[in-house]
Amino acid sequence: MITASLQIRLPEETWLAAVSTTYPSATFRLLTGIRTGETAVELGEVVADDPIAVSETIAAQPSIVHYERLEATDDRGLAKYETTETRLYEFIEASSLPPEFPIVARDGWYELDFTGTQDQLDQLRAGLEALDRSYELLSIVQTREANDLLTERQREVLEAAFRAGYFEVPRECTLEELAADLEVDKSTASGILRRGERRVLQRVLSGAR
Repeated sequence: MITASLQIRLPEETWLAAVSTTYPSATFRLLTGIRTGETAVELGEVVADDPIAVSETIAAQPSIVHYERLEATDDRGLAKYETTETRLYEFIEASSLPPEFPIVARDGWYELDFTGTQDQLDQLRAGLEALDRSYELLSIVQTREANDLLTERQREVLEAAFRAGYFEVPRECTLEELAADLEVDKSTASGILRRGERRVLQRVLSGAR
């Protein structure tokens, strides 16, 4: 199996390309989405200096038919919206790939994580080239079956840390906040993270268990 990460140029006419280039320092995350006929319903998050201003710009886009702000803080906004822009889903369906959320976008580009066979990756790249879509292969790792790579608790903690933004640069979640969410003390969370990270790095760098 292949695990790869690609950075793909957003079509200029899409609302996300317009908004992300207007706010180039902002980070947009499509947390989940589903195509419903001619529209798609999505749950999106924006991290920015002024998330309310960004959300108002999104809501004003012609392809956004409904926009509901669910939460806003000084640097983060969460919203549910419906859009007529469905090309992402059409592209994924044509590539026979399940979407891997979250999908992250910044300044006119989005990152697509892929897990599949080499043939499927080649098909994906051929599809991008046929669309004349600029892209960059950020990483590619040949993986093996790894059900025994992590303990259940290590996987739980690593997944919680990933979802909370602990591995982002800069970090969006402190170790203290992560430990509180997991209802463990800081040293316990740190120990589980370190052991899990070490196992993953061993597998990626050397293939060792």
